[in-house]
Amino acid sequence: METNYTQQEILLITGTSFTSGYLCQNDDSPNKNHLTEKERLEEACWNGLIQAMLPEIMLKAANGGLLYLWQIREAASFLELDLSEFPLAVDRQFSIDPYSFLSTQGYS
Repeated sequence: METNYTQQEILLITGTSFTSGYLCQNDDSPNKNHLTEKERLEEACWNGLIQAMLPEIMLKAANGGLLYLWQIREAASFLELDLSEFPLAVDRQFSIDPYSFLSTQGYS
């Protein structure tokens, strides 16, 4: 019997007012001042920002469990978040990452 697992990808476009609005820091520590917007957004995602910022898009696992953030990949204008029950390889053909799926498309 084949087991199905839930996997979710989320692209966060950087450099927008939507993402930068969530990065307003109340912490004035000097360690945070040297981070770029992408680095602050990535840190916020690791600290659970996605559930707070976008609760309506968070999927549940097929068994009703939670999906965990396993990887964040940085691209030129976005961050790609990989969520799943456990670490799974992303099928490039079905990925929403434009760098992944465009390279698998055949051009006639």
